[in-house]
Amino acid sequence: MSSAVIFGLAGLELTADERAFFSEVDPWGFILFARNIETPEQVRALTSALREAVGREAPVLIDQEGGRVARLRPPHWRDWPAPLVDAEAGEERLRLRYRLIAAELAAIGIDVDCAPMLDLPVEGTHPIIADRVLGRDPEAVARAGRVVAEALLAGGVLPIIKHIPGHGRAVVDSHDMLPAASAPRQTLATTDFAPFRALADLPMAMTGHVVFEAIDPDRPATLSPGCIAAIRDEIGFDGLLMTDDLSMHALSGPMEARCSGALAAGCDLLLHCNGKRPEMDSVAAEAPELMGRAAERAATALSWRRAPDGADLEALAARYAALGGERAA
Repeated sequence: MSSAVIFGLAGLELTADERAFFSEVDPWGFILFARNIETPEQVRALTSALREAVGREAPVLIDQEGGRVARLRPPHWRDWPAPLVDAEAGEERLRLRYRLIAAELAAIGIDVDCAPMLDLPVEGTHPIIADRVLGRDPEAVARAGRVVAEALLAGGVLPIIKHIPGHGRAVVDSHDMLPAASAPRQTLATTDFAPFRALADLPMAMTGHVVFEAIDPDRPATLSPGCIAAIRDEIGFDGLLMTDDLSMHALSGPMEARCSGALAAGCDLLLHCNGKRPEMDSVAAEAPELMGRAAERAATALSWRRAPDGADLEALAARYAALGGERAA
């Protein structure tokens, strides 16, 4: 039985110490960052080594939205514009973009993309979110998010909707400090929550480290039973729910307390990204075996895995370019 945690790692290769640690802890999955990426051959070897360490086809995640958030970059991978550029150009171009991204990921052994981002921007939204959005209103974000998810799935890559129940009202960067949203509950329900409600059937979601004062003025959503209840009951998401990165500075206090707080609030999986071993030891000590309803959700999420649809990738790239997506040529 795997542990209810997803871990990052330090560098381009799996060290002997990391291999032994992962073999013992058996995390549910892994996540890669730019520090883990050099060439396609290197990444393929790394994803294989991670799976060998745990003895199964563990999911390997990455944040590959394109634009600001792109772990894969030239010269080996395409240079994508901000997601909104393609979203506003039309659904076909957006679909082609993410089908091509899925192909790039699948080719190097990555089978989960932390996308689509369904956060709704407002006046003052911090650039860390504002230049990554898929639309300007709930309906547009929901439509574009569905296109992104279906394109990734067609390419054999599982999508993760984020940052549930919404990060668009953040005016500070949650990597550095804790944002708060003061909007009334009804406003949240009809705006911020709406895109997530529309895509609540998808298999996985990632929380946001944002305080929703109308729900829980004392704790960010990741650590808030009230916010997790809203995700489950009001938004209607019953899939696998993971935290955003527990090492982000939006959260405070000992790592152990962050982990126990997230699990107590109702998150299924802990996500720890920075690859720092002392923190990883603390997270591993708090991560339970994945069991019960969380294990069922994890199994359901993995049941969405399927082989790529066999599309002619050269033809898709040519069509994307013909629609104005020159940067992906």
